[in-house]
Order: sequence, then structure tokens, then C-alpha cells
Amino acid sequence: MSEPLLHEKLNTETAKISWRELQPHFARGAAVYVAPDLDLVDIARQMAADNTAVLKPLMEQGKFGVVNEEQARQFLAEDCEMWAVVVAPWVLVQPVGNRQTG
Repeated sequence: MSEPLLHEKLNTETAKISWRELQPHFARGAAVYVAPDLDLVDIARQMAADNTAVLKPLMEQGKFGVVNEEQARQFLAEDCEMWAVVVAPWVLVQPVGNRQTG
């Protein structure tokens, strides 16, 4: 799939969902945090392309990675609504109000 088509597909598959509804994905280790200052759809595209050159530095900076216990507790305590997009087998999540589009 071409980059523009993949970007459009991921963008249309992005939706709001409560953290409570995402907990099963967290429990199986498949919920991936995307920092508020990143473009969720672009990061999903980078994951689909397995672009470690882009993703590894973000992981090292704590801006991208599997949701940890502390984050999960915070999201639950705040009853966060999240933007989510699936890049199987992963579910990328980003707190609402911070989604970048493009």
C-alpha cells in the first residue's frame, strides 16, 4: 500500500475510546503509548513500516512504547478518553485533546 493510501486508511480508522475499554489490550501487553506531541497517525504508519530508525529514538525518550503500569493507573484514575488506532497486533493510544493530524 502506498504511503498516502496507508496514511488515509489509518486516519479513517482512528477513533476515540475510553481507557477502561482499552484495558484488555493493556492486559495482553498490546497497548502502545504515543506522546501528546507526536502525530498518532504518523507513528502508526511508522510502526506499520517497521521503521526502527524513527521509533527507537522515541522509545529512548519515553515518547513511544508499551503502556507501563504507572501510565495505566494514571489513565484509569483520570478516566481518560483516548485516541486509538490499530496496527495489529498493537493498539496505539494517545490521550484525547492532544491528537495531531496531518
